[in-house]
Amino acid sequence: MPSTNSTPVQSIATAGPITAGPALIPEGSSSTPVVTRERQGSVGGSAKKAKVLKPFNTANIKILLLENVNETAVSALRDQGYQVETYAKALGEEDLIAKIKDVHCIGIRSKTKLTKKVLDAAEKLGVIGCFCIGTNQVDLEHAASKGIAVFNSPFSNSRSVAELVIAEIVLLSRQLGDRNKEMHDGIWSKVSANCYEIRGKTLGIVGYGHIGSQLSVLAESMGMRVLFYDVVPLMPLGTSKQVNTLSDLLTEADFVTLHVPETEDTKNMIGEHELNQMKQGSFLINASRGTIVQIPALAKALRSGHLGGAAVDVFPKEPAANGKFFESELVGCPNTLLTPHIGGSTEEAQSMIGVEVSQALIKFINSGTSIGAVNFPEVDLRAIRDDQENSIRLCYTHANVPGVLLRITNILAEHNVDKQFSDSKGKIAYLMADISDVTPEQIQDIYRLVSETPTNIVTRVLY
Repeated sequence: MPSTNSTPVQSIATAGPITAGPALIPEGSSSTPVVTRERQGSVGGSAKKAKVLKPFNTANIKILLLENVNETAVSALRDQGYQVETYAKALGEEDLIAKIKDVHCIGIRSKTKLTKKVLDAAEKLGVIGCFCIGTNQVDLEHAASKGIAVFNSPFSNSRSVAELVIAEIVLLSRQLGDRNKEMHDGIWSKVSANCYEIRGKTLGIVGYGHIGSQLSVLAESMGMRVLFYDVVPLMPLGTSKQVNTLSDLLTEADFVTLHVPETEDTKNMIGEHELNQMKQGSFLINASRGTIVQIPALAKALRSGHLGGAAVDVFPKEPAANGKFFESELVGCPNTLLTPHIGGSTEEAQSMIGVEVSQALIKFINSGTSIGAVNFPEVDLRAIRDDQENSIRLCYTHANVPGVLLRITNILAEHNVDKQFSDSKGKIAYLMADISDVTPEQIQDIYRLVSETPTNIVTRVLY
């Protein structure tokens, strides 16, 4: 079935299995949408069981997982009957373009870059899973314009990051990084000068979200006083206290730790001016994003002795693969802990991330649920009951312009719409509607009429 769009947006018919549902044209089939298949099993234990919605023929849905995504995700996706291909490392742009051409879902971590060029090569892509906190490696706006939802796991590794920061606070205060290196070089250097307990010291947390707030509790349990700065007023945990400005925090804290997202406001937020505001001999920790701290200024502050040390887990430019590729002005700075972006790299965190993101992908593919998407309207509907045999779910991604709902209402006017919900985000809108008592012929008509609307980006029908 050729695209019937009058605007240069992707039609479901050209997008492959993930973008058509039961109206999907599987590889090698005729151009007529297939609308009959065996019923799936039910879920839930109530008298009115929920029907398991899935696109037609899940075996035709291809998923590409890069960067050694956790086995919990691989197993969950394969259990759905999807074709899952895995790679231990990130792919370069040209290899990625070749691979992404015919996949319907891709799972990545922080090293894979899904740029506009890469996304334009993805002819069938419908959803992206970022198995990490950040999503700045994806062109979110362009993905949304193509009807591609992006999911991540913003909270699953919070504890792992918070624990690493606690460890770094202790290591820095005792200069253990330098002592360890000296011992490996055969040097015995037993000193107590400039080594301190962390009890009674002040920890300044920049960004009091899930990681910052957990860190606050852990630090207080070790006897630290906690201050935090955030752009919005927040309820402090324990005896922590919010300060009014970043300068207030920098001038008072013995340890400053950064836990902010990468935005235009946070890029280069810690430079020479801010470092000079910090107390003589204080410590800086960055486990958020590599662009937050100006590395040359930090190296200068460390080598001059103004700062007593630093721990850095993220960098403006990071190698795409493991190996001897790392270079930084921070190499060789005194009492400086450098780690390769491992804040969330624990078995527990990666397992939880695998579960959380894979479930979001499955729900989007199978039932259209977009709750938790970072670039896409968040829409969900309660399940179709298992006893509703002739019901379908319409999932319609469209340009956010006036008149669309009127047009869809006219198309569905002769049908029984059990429930529907619509939301918008920027230039994109997303509508879900459950329609009952429809015949196979009517399903094809609904699909055709909706997908031919001039505002269509992606139309799917699930049942």
